[in-house]
Amino acid sequence: MNISDAINKYQDYLTIERGLSNDTIQAYINDLVIFNSYFELNDTLEYNEFIVNDFVALQSQEGKSASTINRRVSSVMNFLRFLELEGEVKGTFTNVIKPKIPKRQPVYLSIEQVEDLLNAPDLTTDAGIRDRAMLEIMYASGLRVSELMVLKFSNLLKNEAFPLLKIRGKGGKERIIPYGEFAAEYLNKYLQEVRVKNRFARKTNIVFINEKGEPFTRQFFFKRIKLYAKKVGIEENISPHTLRHSFATHLLDQGMSINTLQKLLGHENLSTTQIYTHVSRQRVKSAYKLAIGED
Repeated sequence: MNISDAINKYQDYLTIERGLSNDTIQAYINDLVIFNSYFELNDTLEYNEFIVNDFVALQSQEGKSASTINRRVSSVMNFLRFLELEGEVKGTFTNVIKPKIPKRQPVYLSIEQVEDLLNAPDLTTDAGIRDRAMLEIMYASGLRVSELMVLKFSNLLKNEAFPLLKIRGKGGKERIIPYGEFAAEYLNKYLQEVRVKNRFARKTNIVFINEKGEPFTRQFFFKRIKLYAKKVGIEENISPHTLRHSFATHLLDQGMSINTLQKLLGHENLSTTQIYTHVSRQRVKSAYKLAIGED
């Protein structure tokens, strides 16, 4: 099978059988296009693990980050597994070498810094009320920024004694997350005082919308957080994900189990969540040294 036909067939598989989003599918296809641009292969039978390892080496020489290379290799390997099931490739791909990604500790804010950030929006303006609601929901629930941007009214569970969100996250897995009465108060303020004035409000199920009735972009929210961080003197290089990191770190500090936190964050693997245990332990060590007067 020629490469073009194979990619088209794979795209149909991702759309119909896997049910992936258009953005996710396009990201996979872009990685495959980049891979094939290096070797100009014509037939799927030309694929082998030596070519994949050459791709890794070439990407490294060009200065691509380990995370970028690994993502692209994963896209290629998923494609090859699909072709293997279709009988369109021969051989194995067990000896593909991926570069190691150095572990980075998540950046988080102290509770005091979070409070400063949440208090930064000007509540005398519609934009300030909207931003306060978005910040409150994100910190109180630990949502991914992508989940916050497409939050729908159908995600807000009604008739509950405690405010809850039902989120379908990565891999299509659902999770139930409490977000607290304080965040709910600011969400209701936004809905009753700001969103209701938007002429497109009744035409969309998205909670947070711009003046055109469209969801906000991640880039927009990133800029808003940077603006408020600068306003209150937070010098850390923060992003929307910093609030998620802070949510996780603070819950562990308060004694939440790692398994419960995993469910709230929507992590498929416990190992992904365990990075926060290291952060939390470091905080305990620092507090202990401060208490006993050690440097």
